[in-house]
Amino acid sequence: MPRKIRQLKADLRRVGFVQIRNRGKGSHSAWQHADYPDTIILSGSDGEDAKRYQEKQVEHAIKTMESQL
Repeated sequence: MPRKIRQLKADLRRVGFVQIRNRGKGSHSAWQHADYPDTIILSGSDGEDAKRYQEKQVEHAIKTMESQL
């Protein structure tokens, strides 16, 4: 069963990502971390199912950040 967008956002917050305000249109949100080179873009409302590529993107970002600790 796919995870919800709100769960991906919570995972990003847990490792130190912050949401960039005024960046992203509609249901899109942009996330950055000072030590992560890319910006993570999540599309969809909090209650929607995350797409597999979004889950993989967030998993990769979290693993990268946790390996730097």
